[in-house]
Amino acid sequence: MVAKKPRIVIIGAGMAGLTAANKLYNSTGFKDLFELYVVEGGNRIGGRINTSQFGGDQIEMGATWIHGIVGSPIHKMAQELHSLESDQPWECMDGFLDSPTTMAEGGFELGPSMVDPISTLFKKLMDFSQGKLIEDAVVSSSEEDDYVKLRSRASMASTINGGGFGKLSVGAFLRRGLDAYWASVKDREEIRGCGNWSRKLLEDAIFAMHENTQRTYTSAGDLSTLDFDAEREYIMFPGEEVTIAKGYLSIIEALASVLPAGMIQLGRKVTKIEWQPDCHRSGEVENGYCSRPVKLHFCDGSVMLADHVIVTVSLGVLKAGINGDSGLFNPPLPSFKIQAISRLGFGVVNKLFVQLSPCSDHEEEKLNNKFPFLQMVFHRSDSELRHQKIPWWMRRTASICPIYNNSSVLLSWFAGKEALELEKMKDEEILNGVSVTVKSLLSKSNSHKLCNGNVNPVESSEGSEMKFVKVLKSKWGTDPLFRGSYSYVGVGSSGEDLDSMAKPLPESSKNGANSCPPLQILFAGEATHRTHYSTTHGAYFSGLREANRLLQHYNFVGVSELLQH
Repeated sequence: MVAKKPRIVIIGAGMAGLTAANKLYNSTGFKDLFELYVVEGGNRIGGRINTSQFGGDQIEMGATWIHGIVGSPIHKMAQELHSLESDQPWECMDGFLDSPTTMAEGGFELGPSMVDPISTLFKKLMDFSQGKLIEDAVVSSSEEDDYVKLRSRASMASTINGGGFGKLSVGAFLRRGLDAYWASVKDREEIRGCGNWSRKLLEDAIFAMHENTQRTYTSAGDLSTLDFDAEREYIMFPGEEVTIAKGYLSIIEALASVLPAGMIQLGRKVTKIEWQPDCHRSGEVENGYCSRPVKLHFCDGSVMLADHVIVTVSLGVLKAGINGDSGLFNPPLPSFKIQAISRLGFGVVNKLFVQLSPCSDHEEEKLNNKFPFLQMVFHRSDSELRHQKIPWWMRRTASICPIYNNSSVLLSWFAGKEALELEKMKDEEILNGVSVTVKSLLSKSNSHKLCNGNVNPVESSEGSEMKFVKVLKSKWGTDPLFRGSYSYVGVGSSGEDLDSMAKPLPESSKNGANSCPPLQILFAGEATHRTHYSTTHGAYFSGLREANRLLQHYNFVGVSELLQH
């Protein structure tokens, strides 16, 4: 047989795949010694990064934020590419707005005295669940003891209710915290001027508003499925969170720009990955060259042989790919890998953009300047007090706001069941639901209502004059190339499952008896990083990790560089 260059095929041209390709291709001597291909099932690069245009503004259909700028490789690349500045406006260029207008169903504006105590409570509970209160020393030792006791009681209640020992969810802990708060503030004066709202109903609804925001942060459609202990392993980079002026796609394009034409192959959806875990199969020969252990089947019937395959598809695709005879892998993945894929959570988060248009041209500037960062406080979907025309899916989003100051494009985030519902709905139905909801909160007749009888006009109260004319939504849940948005550690899972996701196949034999070709299938993507899952920088790190694993295998880099990612 003729000697051949090792062939590496990367499945997926998103952040992880292109980072791996970029690292491999730029390694000294690599071009002469290896073959490299990136196969992408879709018709574009970027994966869950998809910068687009809507209403004349630049928007992100997928990944939006750089989560912390200190130490972030994404922020460093954006700086080097001069992507953080632009002459044109872009989504969330103003960052997180500090002064939202909070409106309760019925058109009642809620002042800081009502909103802030519950917002502060929620933040402290989340900070404790993520280990931030202790790390940052922002609470007294006695207050810390209170949170520890609260966690213990919540865990005990979870065990009694069938959750099992150590199976506490973030959702259960948060609600236990709200109950403890209510127990500590008994015999308060009832609120005035809020229609059918009581103080406790309002506090519950404000708390639920923050829960809805947290669901979009984590992709857990229900926070009762989000593991409490695993939250402390998740690491945030320090510093502010920012968006990318020239679009997230500028990072992707920079990674891909060094790769020669033809290396990235679009429209090449992999339908089957055949590999050799036990070396019982006869090797296949390609063009007179000796055998390669992995065989990829594509949707058009073509095949490609490879020595190493880096799989960067989403956890949602992997979940669909471990099902029975129609699975993605042949033979099926080993049980440890299947169990990790099954236990980890993978949720759906969708973004809804709507364009606001005034009734007449001369009102355009007036209306655009007045639409607030609107936080929405609703009655529960099953409450008899609810406004019957507000659709259930709008009750599960926390806010709607301009993508930057004075933009006519508004944005809402949806997670879980309502995110999937949004994907099925027609544009007209969505526009009607948004319109009814916003007008019920900001209508003229209700614009001067403030709880406890204090008058505080809402500047953007021209609800009857608002008209929503255009809609754009992401569809990550039903897209077969993604089947969801990003991963989370579900109750019953752990960080160890994320480590299992990252292990290459076949497994190395401890006694060296396994003579199968090593590193046939490697795994990268945000769901393979223990401390940075669900993020673009987690995907980036995982791509470097697997590229370095292969380079180290062929003695290109030291083990230390492999392990640091």
